[in-house]
Amino acid sequence: MNPFKKFRTLALVGVVALAPLSIAKADEKPTAEQKRIQNAGEALHEILNIPDNIPRDLLDKARCVIVMPSVLKAAFVVGGSYGRGTMVCRTGKDFNGPWGAPAMYRLEGGSFGFQIGGEATDFVFLVMNNRGASSLLHSKVKLGADASVAAGPIGRDASGDTDAFLRAEILTYSRARGVFAGISLEGSTLRPDNAANRRIYGRRVSAQEIIEGAEVQAPEVARDLIALLQTTSPQRKS
Repeated sequence: MNPFKKFRTLALVGVVALAPLSIAKADEKPTAEQKRIQNAGEALHEILNIPDNIPRDLLDKARCVIVMPSVLKAAFVVGGSYGRGTMVCRTGKDFNGPWGAPAMYRLEGGSFGFQIGGEATDFVFLVMNNRGASSLLHSKVKLGADASVAAGPIGRDASGDTDAFLRAEILTYSRARGVFAGISLEGSTLRPDNAANRRIYGRRVSAQEIIEGAEVQAPEVARDLIALLQTTSPQRKS
């Protein structure tokens, strides 16, 4: 066989052999954890664009934002099922830098699940001080016991300067059936979802390392969520 023809034949065989791999990569669907981050970004974007949303002065004071998208009432049954979502914090020792990489979190509870109706509910948590943020990085936090919590006020003109909101370490919101409001979640717990973090980052990594570690890079799938927070509240205010 002519050497040129032989080379061309081998090259064609190589292209045909690699084609299924290229197609498989192009058709690769996002993982459950990646989809959860995407859904968190979409839910927060919708919430921040409704008339009576989170007061901007509260968002500007927040150290972290946690979004639990599309939590179903059926997930909260006796035995301790849970909702899943992600937490994004401001970077820097005092949580005063740009928004950083997301850490995956779980929401666990029982009785409050029956308050949220039969349809999917989005939960948003604002972590309002350094103590609240730091406690969430190290262990599970029981709302109302380990961290003070209050149903957050809504409306662009609502004031977040009342004593109740100033004392609360975490403010909680929900959106179900198109209605956005503050909601009491006392008695439920928030904890890092270590298995989900490992799948997102491809290695064992703690929530503290993700939030406080400059070497942990945010995954591409979190780009829109981080950009939304950075655009909406670029700098923390006292």
